[in-house]
Amino acid sequence: MYQQPNRNNNQVTPSDPEQPNKPQKEEQPDKDNPSSLVNKIQQMGQTNIPQMEQSNIHCLTIIGQIEGHVQLPPNNKTTKYEHLLPQLVAIEQNPKIEGVLVILNTVGGDVEAGLAISEMIASLSKPKVCLVLGGGHSIGVPIAVAGDYSYIAETATMTIHPVRLTGLVIGVPQTFEYLDKMQERVVSFVLRHSNIEEEKFKELMFSQGNLTRDIGTNVIGDDAVAYGLINEVGGLGMAMKKLNELIESNSTEKEQDFVQ
Repeated sequence: MYQQPNRNNNQVTPSDPEQPNKPQKEEQPDKDNPSSLVNKIQQMGQTNIPQMEQSNIHCLTIIGQIEGHVQLPPNNKTTKYEHLLPQLVAIEQNPKIEGVLVILNTVGGDVEAGLAISEMIASLSKPKVCLVLGGGHSIGVPIAVAGDYSYIAETATMTIHPVRLTGLVIGVPQTFEYLDKMQERVVSFVLRHSNIEEEKFKELMFSQGNLTRDIGTNVIGDDAVAYGLINEVGGLGMAMKKLNELIESNSTEKEQDFVQ
C-alpha cells in the first residue's frame, strides 16, 4: 500500500540515497582559541607565564583590594596574595623571563600580605619596574616602591596613613605595641626602597586634616616624585622603555661576569 510521505517532516532518512544521514562533526579544540587563557585571567587575574615565542617581560597586576588571611566578600575586586607568591617564584625560576612590570591600581588591604608581596618583588634577581595607575594606596605604597624603578601616572594618587585595624580591638598595651611594630616594618621597607626622608614620610603619615575624619595624606603624581617616594611621573611607554634598558644593562653585566 502506498504511504503518503510526511511533508511536515524535514528530517532526512537513511533511505534517501542522495542525502544520507551524516553524524554531526564534533568541534575540535582550536589551538588559537584563547579560551584557556581567558579562564586563567578570570581565575587568577593574570596571563600565563610567557613562553619562548612570547614576550620576555611578565606583567604582574595588583588591583582592587589585597586579600590576605581573611577571605573578602565575593563582590570585592581582590588580588589574592596566595596567587601572586607562586607566580613570583615561577618568574624567578623561568630563564625566558628577563624582566617584570608591576602595575598597581589598589586601595590597599591586608598589611602582612602586602608586605609579603613587596618583599618577594624586591628580592627578585631580575629587573622590575613598578607603575602606579589610578591609585597605590595604603599597603600599596610599599609594593609601588619595591621595584628597581618606579613610575606614577600624573593623575594617580597614593594614600599614606598609619596602620589601622577594623573591628573589635583588645585595648591593652600589647595591642598598641604590636600595631606600632607592624607600622615600623612598613616605614622601614619604604625608606629602604625609595628616596623619601623618614621625617617627611612620617609627617605625611600622621598629618591631620588632609583626609576626612582620619589622619594621613593623599599624594598625587608630581608630589610623590617631589617627596622622593616615586622616581618619575610617567605611563606605560616610559615604564616599558626603562624596563628594557634595565634588562639590557643586566644582560651586559652577566656577560662581563662570564668573561671574567
